[in-house]
Amino acid sequence: MSDQTYPADGFALFPDRSVVALRVNGELKDLATVVNETDAVEPVLVESPEGLSILRHSTAHVLAQAVQRIKPQANLGIGPPIENGFYYDFGIGEPFTPEDLKAIKKEMERIVRENQRFVRRVVTDDEARAELADEPFKLELIGLKGGADKTEGASVEVGAGELTIYDNVSRDGETVWKDLCRGPHVPGTRYVGNGWDLTRIAGAYWRGSEKNPQLQRIYGTAWPTKDELRAYQERLAEAAKRDHRKLGKELDLFSFPDEIGSGLSVWHPKGGIVRGEMEQHARKRHIGGGYTYVYTPHITKADLFIQSNHLVTYKEGMFPPIVMDEERDEEGHVTKQGQDYYLKPMNCPMHILIYKERARSYRDLPMRLAENGTVYRNELSGALHGLTRVRGFTQDDSHLFVTPEQLESETTRVLEFVISMLRDFGLTEFELELSMRDDEKEKWIGSDEFWDYSTDALRNVAHASGLKVTEVPGEAAFYGPKIDLKTKDAIGRTWQLSTVQIDVNLPERFELEFTDRDGQKKRPIMIHRALFGSIERFFAILLEHYAGAFPVWLAPVQVVGIPVAEDFADYLEEVVAQLASEGVRAEIDRSDDRMQKKIRNHTTLKVPIQLIAGAQDRDAGTVSFRFRDGSQQNGVPIADAVRRIQQAIASHALVNTAEDLA
Repeated sequence: MSDQTYPADGFALFPDRSVVALRVNGELKDLATVVNETDAVEPVLVESPEGLSILRHSTAHVLAQAVQRIKPQANLGIGPPIENGFYYDFGIGEPFTPEDLKAIKKEMERIVRENQRFVRRVVTDDEARAELADEPFKLELIGLKGGADKTEGASVEVGAGELTIYDNVSRDGETVWKDLCRGPHVPGTRYVGNGWDLTRIAGAYWRGSEKNPQLQRIYGTAWPTKDELRAYQERLAEAAKRDHRKLGKELDLFSFPDEIGSGLSVWHPKGGIVRGEMEQHARKRHIGGGYTYVYTPHITKADLFIQSNHLVTYKEGMFPPIVMDEERDEEGHVTKQGQDYYLKPMNCPMHILIYKERARSYRDLPMRLAENGTVYRNELSGALHGLTRVRGFTQDDSHLFVTPEQLESETTRVLEFVISMLRDFGLTEFELELSMRDDEKEKWIGSDEFWDYSTDALRNVAHASGLKVTEVPGEAAFYGPKIDLKTKDAIGRTWQLSTVQIDVNLPERFELEFTDRDGQKKRPIMIHRALFGSIERFFAILLEHYAGAFPVWLAPVQVVGIPVAEDFADYLEEVVAQLASEGVRAEIDRSDDRMQKKIRNHTTLKVPIQLIAGAQDRDAGTVSFRFRDGSQQNGVPIADAVRRIQQAIASHALVNTAEDLA
């Protein structure tokens, strides 16, 4: 680049087609942007996170143009990139059909072949309104300029600065379509290539509010190459096989009866066993870690959530009030006004009241309270998804009250505890996200001193963990910084699990105090910590991670005995009884099915260990192991078999093959 003549555009600087945009002085720009020698310029590769977002947003424009070619009456909503893809919302009279989707895909292929150029054009608000007079949703976005970040996906259309329209320009120089957009985009539609697909149709309220019109949303995915698209589709197919809703039904673990209501689960005996093992293990670890378990009610008077401010900031996420305690005389006149009670959406205000019940000294701190507390949130029905998004769920909630001096050491202890616990469940890949405040001071409460030392404390803790740390300015809660822990499952998907949140707001609102060494009353700092987050959601993650084939310690049935014939059932019954007496969840299949069908049935149910016995085993005092993958170990002495099973349970081993129980 040292021989380059300036001014120059990105095409001259970076002729490689894998470069789809520029970063100029820190800002993403189109490849056509002209730069000077004094500018700091970096190429944006299509496979980079920014490059993928640009590719996907450009593909969303191709989708929108194709829809308006086929259905000119369709009004444009928004079309942002999302994880692994994109969507575009349309105002249209009739919902899209699968046949529509096929036609739209063919039209998109034509647009890609036409290699239209994406050309950026700056416009005034009035010019944009005149050009987009027939697009009511775009007109509304123009009025949102500067506050678009408050509307789902709108920031890709309008930002805080100038308005821009992207023209799609044909080979002969004619503008054939246009859209309000911040950009940047790939240089032309041919860059979209063939690594994309349309995936599904859904309904979506405009700007995410049920008070607004319902639009039709088309989802898609886009990748740099066809091979990457196929690999993604294979991952989707694998994820579909692992879908916890499907496995929950097949393995008889849980259900959502219509008679109870949407987003409210019931746990069947087998699911209850797994959940019980999870909770009991966590309880044992917490008690060993210095936590004390508490219990709080599911419902409370409104006053508590007024003081905590949940009824101001979170009211839409809470269930409507229940009016209680009203009294009437014989004529029906109200003699005592009732009070509003609410199902709790959070446990923290009740834990605060436990702290506040009596005077606290620095000697009482840190105070670590833990609870498996069921909470209730008024989720929209369209947002519900199996066990991962429900209306009633149990948080393994902990709240720690610490002195400012204890903040860093206690947060270190919390993070180490969280990671250790998740490893117990077989998760091994972690990374951290540190959410901090940004420079918009009016968004945050608390002193600069608090933000500086609490953020530095979390930063020190995060980096000391040795894990990858991403710092995200502007994503803190308004009252304090936090660390989110993310993990990858067996097929590479990232899940956010545990959160460690610093809070000086609630101690202030509830006027919490402790007497320090100098005799002065001071405010404690509160640490909110959910390890699983939601037990239901964590169970769903584990179920999909293991595809239902749990480690032996979590398996609902750990061992099933299968006699070669009924003549050997009594012998095998003795082995199963010995295992059961040792606390192993073992049973024998004495059904009338043939042995091979029994083996198939229990393999389908993902039982980790099958014990088979026939004449040879009975005569030798042995059993034969059969595993999930179909491998076997024959002639294992009973005492050795019991020992190996117990060891697999104690070590939390995942046993799928003969080698796993060697």
